[in-house]
Formats: sequence, C-alpha cells, structure tokens
Amino acid sequence: MRAGRDLWWHQALAEIPPGAYAEPEWVEGDAPLFILYTSGTTGKPKGILHLHGAYMVWIWYAFNHLTGAEREFSDDIVFFSTADIGWISGHHYGVHGPLLNGLTVLWYEDAPDYPHPGVWWEIAEKYGVTHMLFSPTAIRLLMKYGDGWPRRYNLERLMALYPTGEVLNEEAYRWLRDVVCGGRPGCQIADIWGQTETACFVTAPGSMNLGGFRYKYGSVGLPYPTLRVAILGDDGRELPPGERGHVAVKPPLPPAFLHTLWGDPDRYVRSYWSKFPGYYHTGDIGYIDEEGHLHIMGRSDDVIKVAGHRLSTREVEDLLTSHPAVAEAAVVGVPDPVRGEVLGVFVVPKEGANITEEDVVAHLRKALGPVAVVGKVAVVGKLPKTRTGKVMRRVLRALAAGQQPGDLSTLEDETSVEEVRRAFEEMKGEMAERGAS
Repeated sequence: MRAGRDLWWHQALAEIPPGAYAEPEWVEGDAPLFILYTSGTTGKPKGILHLHGAYMVWIWYAFNHLTGAEREFSDDIVFFSTADIGWISGHHYGVHGPLLNGLTVLWYEDAPDYPHPGVWWEIAEKYGVTHMLFSPTAIRLLMKYGDGWPRRYNLERLMALYPTGEVLNEEAYRWLRDVVCGGRPGCQIADIWGQTETACFVTAPGSMNLGGFRYKYGSVGLPYPTLRVAILGDDGRELPPGERGHVAVKPPLPPAFLHTLWGDPDRYVRSYWSKFPGYYHTGDIGYIDEEGHLHIMGRSDDVIKVAGHRLSTREVEDLLTSHPAVAEAAVVGVPDPVRGEVLGVFVVPKEGANITEEDVVAHLRKALGPVAVVGKVAVVGKLPKTRTGKVMRRVLRALAAGQQPGDLSTLEDETSVEEVRRAFEEMKGEMAERGAS
C-alpha cells in the first residue's frame, strides 16, 4: 500500500452513501470504445480500434447464443473467464459479453497451476461454474500434471467449455472430453474462432440457444450470420472445399470487425485490404470442409516451406503432442541454404517424462516421412508466451536462427527465453564435441 495512491476496497465502499448514483458518460455509437494492441507474436503490435455501437451489437448477440442466455437455465449460468483482462478475450468474455446479457461472471487471472495445479477445478466446484473459457496453451500446461487433479473435484455443473486464442490440438480435446467433462454428453466443447480484430468470436459449432454444439475435431465451426468467409489461393481466386489457402472475408463486414488501426489508417488498408483486393485478409491459413465448417491451420506467417512442401505449424505440433511424453510443443521455420527452411522444434515434456532429440525426430519422420527435415530440437521446461498464453513464435524463430529475439514487452516470463537460448548453446556444444571426436 502506498499512501495517497492505493485504497482498500472495503474502506472505499464504506464511504459511498446509500443510494448513490453515478451518471454514465453518454456517447455516440460511433465513438471509440477501446484501443487494444495486438500481442506482437509475429511483428510490430497494431492498435485495434473498436467502436461502442458496433462492438456492443455483435458481442451481445454472439455471447447470447454462445452461452444460451435465452434458455431456461440462464439465471443459473456462472461464466468462468480465465482470460487476462488486458487480452481481447478478457474484454469479450470477462466483461462485456456476460454483463450485457445479465449473466454472472467469475474472474481468475493468476497462473492456472498456482497455488496448485487444481486451482481452476477447485474454483469451478466451489462456485458452481457452468461455462468456462481458457486458452489451449493453459490446458496443455495442466495436462502435464496428470488426470488426478480435475478428478479430485465435482465438475458436474459444467455445461460448456470454450478453448480460444489458439488451435485446440487433439490430445487436449480428448483430455477435456474424457477427464474434465468425464465423458458426460451434457458437458459440451466448442472450439471458437475470433481475433483481436473481431468483437467476440465469429465462428462456432452451434448455439446453446438453439440446442447446443456439434463439434467436429479440428474445426472452429460455422460462420455466424452475416459473416461470409472465403478461402483464397495465392493468386486471389476462391478455392473449393477442402483446399487450404488464405482465410478471407467478403464485405460488407459484420459489426464484429475493427473500425481501423489507431493513428495509422494507411497500415489498416495495407494489413487487411491490400493483399487480396475486394476481400478482408485475416492473416490465417485454413480451409472449409464439405459441410461448410472452417478449419484454421495457423497464421500465414507461420507456414513452413521445406523443399517446396508447405507444412502448417498446427499439423506438426499436433503430431508432437501425440507423443506420450510431450505436454507442449511449438514449431517454427529455420532458414536453410539448401531446402529454404527446416523445422525448428521445441518440446516441453510431461511431468516425470523424458524425451530426447532423437525421439522427437523419429516421431516426426514416422508420421511425415522425408518431408520432416528437422534442423534443431530444444527440450525445455517452458515456452516463451505472451501474458495471454500465446506462444511467441517470432521469438522462437529468432533464437533458432541465432538472432536477437527483439521486443519482449508482452512476454510473460523472460526466463523462458533464456532457457531456450541455453538449450541451443548446449546443443551447439554437443555437436562440436561430436565433430571433434
């Protein structure tokens, strides 16, 4: 406590007279609501500007359907948001979405494994949580501690789980379904897709107002009404179902989308409208299947090209986390003079498990064949992530290439960078010893 700056909450409340009323500041619908800078996982952060009216319309509507706010159980909903309040999901799911719909919201912003790895499940039991939002990265972290922690608690009230922020890999999905939900059909999983540029999510595998979700593994569901998604080739032509390409949106855009980039309208045009004239470019790579479900494979910046073959980070990371000893994994492209790029692989082993560089390479080559040209493997205790739980591939790419990691202002734990750097230094030393012998 610092005198003159900090206040005790209970003392401040005690000084407010009964029946006190504070008049809100009324603004026009097109007035700026907030500016949120992207986390900078792939480059210089951008100041995303959302407006009061458009943002409110979409987030009320989308969140209403996501949670079943029109259903008979709406008064019993307890929405547990684990998202950092400074992250876009903290805005959507921790503040505006539940409060605009008159729902109870529960916040917890500390680490998911502190003071113990069961803290989330303890909170869910204690407060009767029905809906829960988290990042897949956090789930992979908790998986390291085994199945016992969630099974200590009564999670029968859980109705819906919402992984967001990164793609949900298959091992994490199965763990949520079988361990957290306990295989109950009344506990549904909805992998949803949105961006800092969108108010709340814009695709989902259904609506709890309309009966629930039909989740297809690997898909982030169907576009919500008014959103027209197209998959484009490098030449800008629309691709048929099943073909991978750039995820784009046909205008007019629904009210979910950003208004502009704060103080940089030219960059707004360059970033979103210039690559494919007539389309809004999301920056993601994916495909639409025969049923119209969208599949996100990763950011276009993260696609790795090895000797003419394109590999998405998602497919390689899914393979890595399918290994019984791997809890988390990240993959980046490392420049190679012959093949263009090779795989730079980072793995975090499960608690008590051991895995070697040779194990990793063998596992990938068995699944991918000769395409899996691995340049470097680092086995580490943690990956460099933003405070919102996203893996900072930009930093990993720089470290794997022997370069400086650049801006680390959004990094959650700087020791993770040093750990990766040390792993590479040790690897270089081992290689030098082998060469000398």
